[in-house]
Amino acid sequence: MRPIREQVDHDRVIRQLAGKWRRSRNRYAVAVNVGSSTEAAVKVGGQLLHPDIIVMNTEGARRLHALIEVETAESVNHLEAMAQWSRFAKARGALYLYVPANYSDVALRLAKKLNISVTEIWSYYTVGEEVRFSMMYRSPAAERAAVKRRVTVRKTTSIRRSITKNVQAKKVVKKKVVKKKVVKKKVVKKKVVKKKVVKKKVVKKKRGRR
Repeated sequence: MRPIREQVDHDRVIRQLAGKWRRSRNRYAVAVNVGSSTEAAVKVGGQLLHPDIIVMNTEGARRLHALIEVETAESVNHLEAMAQWSRFAKARGALYLYVPANYSDVALRLAKKLNISVTEIWSYYTVGEEVRFSMMYRSPAAERAAVKRRVTVRKTTSIRRSITKNVQAKKVVKKKVVKKKVVKKKVVKKKVVKKKVVKKKVVKKKRGRR
């Protein structure tokens, strides 16, 4: 049994984690065991286990995605690792451990000492009313899978952008350039009327004799 204060913090972390997984694009179905509840169960090696959180993948075939176990300062120990972690690690899914800040190294040492395959170890701490999480360890296999997912996502994003650009390019209607007809103005040549120059006859006056 945990002290009351630790149990309250433990259940608070579970609720927050469950909400976080449920908001992951509706990809997962989440079942939780808060307090002394054992309603959520998963069958591993013929045994029914009751981890804090069970995450099922809803895309495609419904299958187990991960088991999540939240520990407190009192429960990060050899006995808990043998009784709980070792059995959860045998499930066909990832195992995520959440431990208080400064206990991630202890949890990792216990997991390695007992040959327990832990996918990720996270530390949690509270800031006011908010619980925050920080990943402290990821197994080599999980790291490779994460890198592969990132590469796949980048390729998919690149392909989608390329397709979108091509579609947009096809939708662009080229405006027809209408050539304006140049109307040539007819230049009407004005007829130049030549004025007839009438030569005036100069009549010389005869001078009379004196």
